[in-house]
Amino acid sequence: MNTVATKSTLLGRMEGLQHVPTIPAVLTPLLRYLEQPVEQLDVQKVTDMIAQDKSLAVQCLHMANSPLFGRWQKVDSLRGAIVGLGFHRLSDIAMSCGVLNMMPKDSNGAGIDPVVFWEHSLGCALVCRRFARQISYPDSSKAYLAGLLHDLGIIVNLWALPKEFRSAYEFARTQGIPLHEAEQFILGFTHCESGRLLADKWELAPDLREVVSQHHSLQPTHEHAGLVAIVELSDLLCRVSGLNYGYVENRQVNLLEQPGFAVLSQQCKGLKDLDWARLTFEMDSYMDEVRALVSAIYRK
Repeated sequence: MNTVATKSTLLGRMEGLQHVPTIPAVLTPLLRYLEQPVEQLDVQKVTDMIAQDKSLAVQCLHMANSPLFGRWQKVDSLRGAIVGLGFHRLSDIAMSCGVLNMMPKDSNGAGIDPVVFWEHSLGCALVCRRFARQISYPDSSKAYLAGLLHDLGIIVNLWALPKEFRSAYEFARTQGIPLHEAEQFILGFTHCESGRLLADKWELAPDLREVVSQHHSLQPTHEHAGLVAIVELSDLLCRVSGLNYGYVENRQVNLLEQPGFAVLSQQCKGLKDLDWARLTFEMDSYMDEVRALVSAIYRK
């Protein structure tokens, strides 16, 4: 395959973003509004903003009732969800629901089950949030969002180059190698590069752009290396567990030897006290709920 031509084709198709969906219109002003101090936020205004998108509102309410987001008593209204979960947890949920519907509905034709992809992304977001809290990283909500969005480039590849991406995915699956390595071999670039194109188009925050483009090639001296490191390690934990891309990678992994571990050892004192066995156990406990939740929301 001519990898130069493939990359050129991707860039051409990405130019007008005719093949890639945008996030729901309500999310941009909602997330911007929620950046304000909590004391300046108004419950009814947030409720009204989400309610503008009826599909998003229904999905948010469904997710708000999941134990994954801390609710053990049923809530039956958006306002109740906001009051019960808090503004920023609702922000996590709204963004999760918004991006869930961006995968092409026929992406099974590209060799990857969209439900499996979103199980990985949501699972990674949850692990990032838990990991960040356990090592006293200052912004666990940002860690959640970074984990949710880290694989945006896979969406780009599925929309812009479905046949070529299928070849890369099948190569990764049959060889039991990481997907980004197969993409580099077959396409000549990875979802990190195509994801950066979309992140730039969306004007995501600089730290999220760095996560999207560098979670497989961490640069320890870069400004947001700590956040990238959390995603790198959480992504790896998910890929070697049941929250992978639908296949098992044939390799042994030592998290203590990953670049991200060295970065976090310098930045987060809480890392030395981290109970890895407990984190892994908690991640395993997420699996059934993540699968049920993604399936219910995505297939609606």
